[in-house]
Amino acid sequence: MRRALLVLLDAGLVAFSFYLGVLLRLDGESDLVKIQAAFPNLYRNLPWMVTIYVIMFIVGGLYTILWKYAGVRDLFRLGALVGLSSVLVLLGNEMVHKVLYRSSIAISTLLIIMLIGGTRLAWRMFLNVPKEQNRKPNTPLLIVGAGNAGAWAITLCKSKSAYGNPVAVVDDDPQKRNATIQGVPVRGTLDEIPAVCEAYGIREIVVAITSLRGSRLARVIDLCNSTNCKVSMLSDPCALQDTPGGADAASVGNNGFRELNTADFLSRNEVKLDTEGISAYLKDKIVMVTGGGGSIGSEICRQIMRFEPKQLLIFDIYENCAYELEMELKQRYGRNAPICTLVGSIRDRERLDEVFDQYHPTVVFHAAAHKHVPLMETSPAEAVKNNVIGTKNLLTSASMHGVERLVQLSTDKAVNPSSVMGCTKRICEMLIQTFAENTQMRCVAVRFGNVLGSHGSVIPLFESQIKKGGPVTVTDPNIERYFMTIPEAAQLVLQAGALAQSGSIYVLDMGKPVRIMDLARQLIRFYGYEPDVNMPIRVVGLRPGEKLYEELLMDEEQDKMRRTEHNKIFVAPPKKIDLALFYQQLGELAEAAAQHQDVEVVRNLQKIVPNFRPNRDMLKNKETAGK
Repeated sequence: MRRALLVLLDAGLVAFSFYLGVLLRLDGESDLVKIQAAFPNLYRNLPWMVTIYVIMFIVGGLYTILWKYAGVRDLFRLGALVGLSSVLVLLGNEMVHKVLYRSSIAISTLLIIMLIGGTRLAWRMFLNVPKEQNRKPNTPLLIVGAGNAGAWAITLCKSKSAYGNPVAVVDDDPQKRNATIQGVPVRGTLDEIPAVCEAYGIREIVVAITSLRGSRLARVIDLCNSTNCKVSMLSDPCALQDTPGGADAASVGNNGFRELNTADFLSRNEVKLDTEGISAYLKDKIVMVTGGGGSIGSEICRQIMRFEPKQLLIFDIYENCAYELEMELKQRYGRNAPICTLVGSIRDRERLDEVFDQYHPTVVFHAAAHKHVPLMETSPAEAVKNNVIGTKNLLTSASMHGVERLVQLSTDKAVNPSSVMGCTKRICEMLIQTFAENTQMRCVAVRFGNVLGSHGSVIPLFESQIKKGGPVTVTDPNIERYFMTIPEAAQLVLQAGALAQSGSIYVLDMGKPVRIMDLARQLIRFYGYEPDVNMPIRVVGLRPGEKLYEELLMDEEQDKMRRTEHNKIFVAPPKKIDLALFYQQLGELAEAAAQHQDVEVVRNLQKIVPNFRPNRDMLKNKETAGK
């Protein structure tokens, strides 16, 4: 229906443009015969001319563009389609009928671009008006949850009419059925959300249950999205927990409700932390985070600050992200907060020694790494220099300067690796175990899967593709990945640091793997579109080094893995490493990397990690390029 209406609108605009173009061309024309003949000729030939434009617009994909997110590229596409259509009309005009002046066709072309482009941009501006401004004081709201949070949401709406008018509440507690909260009736269960919305003419839904997590939250959000109502969440539900009377509406300010985000509909059960154990090794300690400006490193820094360290050292080669994080933390904890940003690379051993000499950190979280799988396939020497040699530099310098505890962030791609990046991370795990056995430093690695919202992850890619009108690209219809949120990953890393049985590889419970195709479809619906209807999905094939299924444990670890005292963290048994052979092979690997001998680098990686399955096409291309 939407596309049909747009086609009719565009056909009308094209016809009007030709009429106006002829009118402008004849302005000042003194030949009455020409004037009298021009418009009848135009009316007789408008159908075929308009048809050419409409066909070009359909074939050129004009009606697949989401104009809410349109940019300059989409305007260029519109201009190109109009220009090509005008050329065809001009050819038809010259070869068949010669019914129009050439100048009138040129004028009409400009008018078509202006009118069609103008209507699209006006629609884009309308859609992008902040939703808070679109909400009217009498907008009928449904509040999901009849507890403290629901009562607080109703209080907020009544204290500020711009939030809307709550007319009904739903809750699964049978004792609350038909009760009222500040005059608002409880009219059903959570599964009855669509029926209640239809019965009460609901325009917006506010989810106000602070304890709603995991699959139950995902189910509620699916129900809410099925109603075509705007869906919001409480901005700060944590502030309401354990508050007998609920929070004061004024304490949250002007942002009581927030829009949904991807972490909400992919929600996992809340992580319960041993805060005493974490505080015991972080409070009043100097803590260093390498790669502290990155997605996960920055969240680790945020979590560390909750435990009142003596000083937090943000160590990163990219100063912009690290600086922004420092400003964020100082805004939250005060200008005199004990935070220091240090620019440097883990490749630079002298810089690391300098930092350890000057600041004397006792706890180190190592999050600095090259992590993008396809990029490391084409630059294996760089992956080795940063991930392997850099980690070895850090471990050596830390062990020589009295660091008590070092936590290395690893990845599920290190298990039976099929990529250079995964193989380098597996060697990092081996380095952790060798330093744990031969130094006084407590070294552990934490292995987990994909993190929602991190730089380069699939969610931001899908969101960007949807906003540009598609298509959404999936490498393989059967590909699966493990996911967790950035805060959850950071919290579990801190928790693993508290366990810190030296030499251990801690494996985070990632739940069930998610099919990327299902994730793409869910995200498309989340943005209000229908997969393969008004938002295409394209399968593009696996990228170099990519696996269909990721694993969290190697074959020899499966039977010996045991659960720690924390229910979301497991520990894999250490693997016996021949230290002399390992360091000999590391030396050969470092030498090949220093000389940028990529093929030799990959072969040396396979010697160290025998179950590494390198990309044969990449090796062949590198060998051919070398010759």
